[in-house]
Amino acid sequence: MPGHTENEITIAAPLDLVWDVTNDIENWPRLFSEYASVEILAREGDKTTFRLTMHPDENGKVWSWVSERETDRAGLCVRARRVEPGPFQYMDIRWEYEEVPDGIRMQWTQDFAMKPEAPVDDAWMTDNINRNSRIQMELIRDRIEQHDREGHTPAPVTPN
Repeated sequence: MPGHTENEITIAAPLDLVWDVTNDIENWPRLFSEYASVEILAREGDKTTFRLTMHPDENGKVWSWVSERETDRAGLCVRARRVEPGPFQYMDIRWEYEEVPDGIRMQWTQDFAMKPEAPVDDAWMTDNINRNSRIQMELIRDRIEQHDREGHTPAPVTPN
């Protein structure tokens, strides 16, 4: 059975700020604790192709892949997929934003399947994505809310 995750958080900040900060791919290494760098490979309209590189894992391995991301500001959603799937057969991601009484609800949905030869299975990756998504979403929420209070760019992070 393929992997599927849904995680959400409410950010107490204006929609434009949440949208702009979370979709500013060049600044993701400052927003997410897991990314060491991002390289924009191509832009065409609302579609961006980019390479993400993570900080080294506990074994010193550096993971990197190419993704394609298309924003739909009017529909308040983003669709993305890994172009270089690595250990995944596929990885499709959807970010949805919704104005709610306490701010902006941001939901991440990920659908994927691991390759049979991958070092982990779909269940392991589902647990890993759920655990890490919560950490990253809380970090993003805190940075955006601080940005909204103080009126400046979120502070850079140090790797975990």
